[in-house]
Amino acid sequence: MQTPTEIIGHSTEQPASLDRREVLKSAAAGLAAGIAIGGAATARAQSRAPAAPQITAESFKDSHQPKPLPFDTAKLNGLSARLLESHWTNNYGGSVRALNDVKKRLAEALAVADLPAYVYNGLKREHLMRTGSVVLHELYFENLGGNGRADDAVRRFIAKGFGEFSRWESEFRRISAGLGGGSGWVVLGYNRHFGTLENYWLADHLHGAAAATPLLVMDMYEHSYAIDFGAAAARYIDAFFNNVNWERVLARIEAAG
Repeated sequence: MQTPTEIIGHSTEQPASLDRREVLKSAAAGLAAGIAIGGAATARAQSRAPAAPQITAESFKDSHQPKPLPFDTAKLNGLSARLLESHWTNNYGGSVRALNDVKKRLAEALAVADLPAYVYNGLKREHLMRTGSVVLHELYFENLGGNGRADDAVRRFIAKGFGEFSRWESEFRRISAGLGGGSGWVVLGYNRHFGTLENYWLADHLHGAAAATPLLVMDMYEHSYAIDFGAAAARYIDAFFNNVNWERVLARIEAAG
């Protein structure tokens, strides 16, 4: 490292006429100049260096917001506003809040080098479950609010996959009834891998059919009907069908290609 004297270009030998105070003043000025030059060089080097990876990027985004209900809760046929608002606020809203929390915890945990992998995977399991809950709830609420009457385009499309529209509905209702009193989802999906239209049974938020695009989603957790129907899941299934928004289903069919 250069000395202050070398920085300002002076010889180490001082003229006899230069007193000690002047030497110190000159040395201090040189040191300040050296610091300024060094700081500028460091700033230039940092500006050229690649930015450090940001773990708070899109994959760890923790600012999900609940989607508003797309219908007037007072106007559904056979599903009360109290039920729908409780479902949206407590179950769906709770999952949105939990998803944000677990994403924040994942970002923090990733920075801990000695964190055991099984501890991190516990958070990833929660991440998978909360993601499934948020996505499925949003699809569920989006396909409610209609009059329950499928138009000809939808009926033809479903009949092409199941032989008859009534056959599809019969299977969908049977799966729903089998989940009554427990938990899970029923999904009419288009499987992009097989090119087939199928009904799927989902035991929980964690699992779904691979490569299947959801077209119609039904929540069969008890929280989706107990306030109105108690344990009478069959009455809820009827009410669900009376309120399906088939225009939304058709839009999903068209988007699926």
